Amino acid sequence: MLPWKPAVRALSVLLLAAAATLAPTTAASARAETATAATTATATSSRGWNDYSCKPSAAHPRPVVLVHGTLGNSVDNWLVLAPYLVNRGYCVFSLDYGQLPNVPFFHGLGPIEASAGQLDTYVDRVLAATGAPEVDIVGHSQGGMMPRWYLKFLGGAEKVNALVGIAPDNHGTTLLGLTKLLPYFPGAEGLIKANTPGLADQIAGSPFLTKLNQGGDTVPGVRYHVIATQYDEVVTPYRSQFLSGPNVTNVLIQDKCALDLSEHVAIGTVDRVTFHEVENALDPARATPTTCLSVIG
Repeated sequence: MLPWKPAVRALSVLLLAAAATLAPTTAASARAETATAATTATATSSRGWNDYSCKPSAAHPRPVVLVHGTLGNSVDNWLVLAPYLVNRGYCVFSLDYGQLPNVPFFHGLGPIEASAGQLDTYVDRVLAATGAPEVDIVGHSQGGMMPRWYLKFLGGAEKVNALVGIAPDNHGTTLLGLTKLLPYFPGAEGLIKANTPGLADQIAGSPFLTKLNQGGDTVPGVRYHVIATQYDEVVTPYRSQFLSGPNVTNVLIQDKCALDLSEHVAIGTVDRVTFHEVENALDPARATPTTCLSVIG
C-alpha cells in the first residue's frame, strides 16, 4: 500500500515550492534583488571573479567557467568556490542561464536545451576575452549535467578541456521517489512541464535525458570528473550521478573524507574538501591527496 499521507504531504510541498518560485515579484522586491546582486557582483569582481581583463597564466592556461544549479544564479552559488579558485591563480567566470519571465533571481528553470545554447554563447565570450583556446567547466547539480548537452550537440567538445560535475543529475533524479508519484496526481506533471520545463527535463527518464545519454555518456576529447555525496537528498539515487566511458573519474566524497556530511547544497557551495578535489580535477598534474585535512589547505 502506498504511504499516501507522507507522499501527499511531500509532493504538495514540492509543488507549492515550485508555484512560489513562479509567483510574480513586485517591482520593489525585484529592484531590491537586483541591487543586492549588483553589490555582491561588484565585490566579487574586485577580487578577480568575472574579471574580463584576466589573462590565464602558464600554470593555469584555461579559464574556469562556473555553471550554477537549478534555482541558483551566477553569484550566490559561487560565493566560496569562485574566490577559492581565484586565490589559486585561476581566471574564473560565471553565468546566469535558464531565466523565466517574472523570475529575476532564481534561474535554471528554462528548457535545458536552450540553457546549453546560453552556455555556448558565454564560453565564446570568455574565450574571446582571455585569448585561451579552451575552458574548463565546473558545474553544480543541473550545472554539472547541462554542459554535457553543449559538449555533445553544440560543438562544445572543441572548446572544453574538462567538465567537473559537483552532484550533477547526469541521469536525472527520482527526488527520493517523489517523481514516481506524479502519475497519481492528474495534471501535476503537465503543470511542471508547462511552467518549469527545466525541472521536468531533470526527472529520471525524461525525453531530454533519454536523448542526452543515448549512445553513451561522454564525447571524445573531454575529461569528465564527477564528485558526489552519499547524503544527496536531491539527486537520487546518488550513484546515478556517475558517468561511464573513457576519461571519466567518479568520486564519492566520503571515500576521500568519511567525516564529510555535506548534502546536495553544501557539497557545491561551501565544502572545502570538495573544492580541493575540484582543484585536483582542474590541474591533475599538480594534484595532492584529498582528505579531511583539505579544509585547512
